[in-house]
Amino acid sequence: MIHNNVLFILYVKNQDKSKEFYKSLLMIKPRLDVPGMTEFELFNGVVLGLMPENGIVRLLEGKIINPEKANGIPRSEVYLYVDNPDYYYQKLIELGGKGISSSMKRSWGDVVAYGSDLDGHIIAFAKSQSV
Repeated sequence: MIHNNVLFILYVKNQDKSKEFYKSLLMIKPRLDVPGMTEFELFNGVVLGLMPENGIVRLLEGKIINPEKANGIPRSEVYLYVDNPDYYYQKLIELGGKGISSSMKRSWGDVVAYGSDLDGHIIAFAKSQSV
């Protein structure tokens, strides 16, 4: 049985830089910020975590390929529903992220802008047109 808490973890090159990036982008403070993990509660029960790349290698006893070998290559996507995709897209760029595609209506109906964070993880800022 899956419980009502979900934690998504992004592996990042620099935990402090990524923490500041997401803190400013999401406009929320971390609920946890200790060496090796920063967590942002996006809403009740859904958490975005940031873990240093070398931290997961240590945790899994070196039995995985170090994620740093793929740094900058998109390895995940965080799809966020927001009121104003353009605002968040511009903010992402101002904070040092990379703009990829400004907002437009996509084939599934959402208006979505795409960018990437400091480590190349894709961030989508979406507004549902069905609501």
